[in-house]
Amino acid sequence: MASRRHFLRQTAAAATGALTLPPFLPQVVGQSLPSADLKSPLEWAQDEDFWARIKSEYTVSPNILNLNNGGVCPQPKVVQDAHIRFYQYCNEAPSYYMWRILDQGREALRDKLAELGGCSSEEIAINRNATEGLNTVIFGLNLKAGDEVVLTKQDYPNMLNAWKQREKRDGIKLVFLNLELPSENEAALVDQYVKAFTSKTKVVHITHMINWIGQVMPVRKIADEAHKRGIDVIADGAHSFALFDFKIPDLGCDYYATSLHKWLGAPFGSGMLYVKQNKIKYVWALLSNNEPDGPDIRKFESLGTRSFASEMAIGTAVDFHNGIGSARKFARAHYLKNYWMERVRDVPGVKIHTSLKPEWAGAVGLVSIDGMKATEVDSQLMGKYKIHTVGIDWENIHGVRVTPHIYHSPKDLDRLVAAITTIAGKSRKS
Repeated sequence: MASRRHFLRQTAAAATGALTLPPFLPQVVGQSLPSADLKSPLEWAQDEDFWARIKSEYTVSPNILNLNNGGVCPQPKVVQDAHIRFYQYCNEAPSYYMWRILDQGREALRDKLAELGGCSSEEIAINRNATEGLNTVIFGLNLKAGDEVVLTKQDYPNMLNAWKQREKRDGIKLVFLNLELPSENEAALVDQYVKAFTSKTKVVHITHMINWIGQVMPVRKIADEAHKRGIDVIADGAHSFALFDFKIPDLGCDYYATSLHKWLGAPFGSGMLYVKQNKIKYVWALLSNNEPDGPDIRKFESLGTRSFASEMAIGTAVDFHNGIGSARKFARAHYLKNYWMERVRDVPGVKIHTSLKPEWAGAVGLVSIDGMKATEVDSQLMGKYKIHTVGIDWENIHGVRVTPHIYHSPKDLDRLVAAITTIAGKSRKS
């Protein structure tokens, strides 16, 4: 058991780069993960022995089946340990260890995140979540009255509210699209955005993966069309980073923000902002520093006193993720989503609202039962079966969002399938 528990342990140096710190984190012991090259991602996705080892690295409840990982993901034990120890370390002499020691670790951490994101470290700012990163861009862009921004009714509420505030304060014009989802028609989705572009359009806001339903959007195709017209592109990557196997530049966006406490499994309240290097000087810092309109990405990190422990433990989360590998991780997440959806889609009264194809969906799936509100289904899943999901009623999207994680097994999802089948059967009889 000890070797299983420690097979992914990382050193403190991995989390903090070249910093000289006491060796207070566990060294790498036990077995290392087998190389991803030994099998295809699809073969790895169905290797239950491998994923049982991964599950042993988590401390999730054995009683509640947590299928709302789309909201926030649990951290592996090794990340929790790193976070706790860094927190204890800070408390030994807070201002000294935080500002003179751990503060230096941000540069090494920036390099690790940039490598994972496939971009320059001079394009990465470390912050607290996707909302903070996107607000930095939304409120930092030089927009004036009459400038147009294209976005959709299905984008995340925090971002919609930020844009509405700019509209109210500055007189910009918001152009809302109403997407019919799910969709596997790339041309139609791209065309809907392009038709909304005018000579006054300055920004297009695209959610990489629509959180309500799991829809993956063709960000690159939309971005290419936008750039032909001189339009800046913001990508909301809250639900895509460290889940999908991609690099940020693949999206063709100018700005991208994500929450690292989602699929990367970093401490709660950790995030990342990407700004294309030649765009940095055109975005004002939300929390100002001595050069808020300068070209240095670090101007977006003037947060004051922050949780250095949370920040430094991000490095351990990156190491854990890299040990599994992006392709292997996505393949498992998508396999688990399809596993339960394929087993309920033919149940009378049950409808699925998310694509089964990997290019159009990741781990998030939406399901509904005829004659029942989403909140009713969600309540029964938790009340009777101790399965935690979330009921979605947002614009034209209605259903229960189910998000398994790589620590789940098909046996866990059999429990969900049985519950949905029973609830649907009782609904038909009532």
